Amino acid sequence: MNTLLVLALALAAPRPGGTATIDLGAGHRVVGEIVKENEQHLFVDLGYTVLAVPRSEILAVSAAAEPGAVPTAEGAPAAAAGRLYRSGGWAPATVRENVRRVGDGVVLVRVPGALGSGFVIDEAGWLITNTHVIEDEQQISVTVFVDEDGAQDKRVFEDVELVSFNPLWDLALLRIPAEQLGDFRLTALPLADMTEVRVGDPVFAVGNPLGLERSVSEGIVSKTNRAARGMLYVQTTAAINGGNSGGPLLNLRGEVIGVNTWGYFMTEGLNFAIPATTLKSFLDNRDAFAFDKEQANSGFRYPLPPRRPPADD
Repeated sequence: MNTLLVLALALAAPRPGGTATIDLGAGHRVVGEIVKENEQHLFVDLGYTVLAVPRSEILAVSAAAEPGAVPTAEGAPAAAAGRLYRSGGWAPATVRENVRRVGDGVVLVRVPGALGSGFVIDEAGWLITNTHVIEDEQQISVTVFVDEDGAQDKRVFEDVELVSFNPLWDLALLRIPAEQLGDFRLTALPLADMTEVRVGDPVFAVGNPLGLERSVSEGIVSKTNRAARGMLYVQTTAAINGGNSGGPLLNLRGEVIGVNTWGYFMTEGLNFAIPATTLKSFLDNRDAFAFDKEQANSGFRYPLPPRRPPADD
């Protein structure tokens, strides 16, 4: 059967409706409407053409999320396991579309001595940032940006709780108190499966570099396991500057592949993020890293009192 005939049959077939994601393995997927199938192939309408996908190459077929939909926890560990994060994002899209999807989930973290970025991992008020953003401080506030009818609104939450932190991994878990959060709905970002991340994959960062709110930078994955400072990092060309710290590095499915932490300011294209695997381990073991302000051995440090001005002669 020639290609034109296959295409004609596919286009003439009745459409069942609904969009599907076809998993081909190794991080490769096809997203479109299945318009015909037989024993050898699935025929998928991509909008501009119809693709015949061999069944022998397909690992799984599942319903795809509609563009702009909130990612679901389908396939993520059950809540009974005590995990705060979810897996599985949206269908692949452009950076522009992804920024619309995830923008509300990226926050500004402010303490009296510094500011940085962070992101929501659970709608109940759970947030991630870097330890170095909030270290030495007790007064933590979080600003959430909300796009409403094309305009950006801000919601500031004061007295945010520090729940857990690990200075070596440079990760901190924060929580907006439930009485502050009220009925306000947060946008949680899913975490990526790092086994599907490849060198050369397009990525983007969202954060507040140098206090410039909701800035976006784009790049690729340069290396998935760069060793530095006794840790493994995702190396990326997406620009990361002071203020980006604690914000997400995301793939084109809107999944967090890393937590932005540092970059060489004088060297273009050399920036680093803490991998999602490290973040998941931190969250799974958050009780081991719990912060107790009454415990002197917790490892948390506070600034020295300010010096007194010199006495007048």
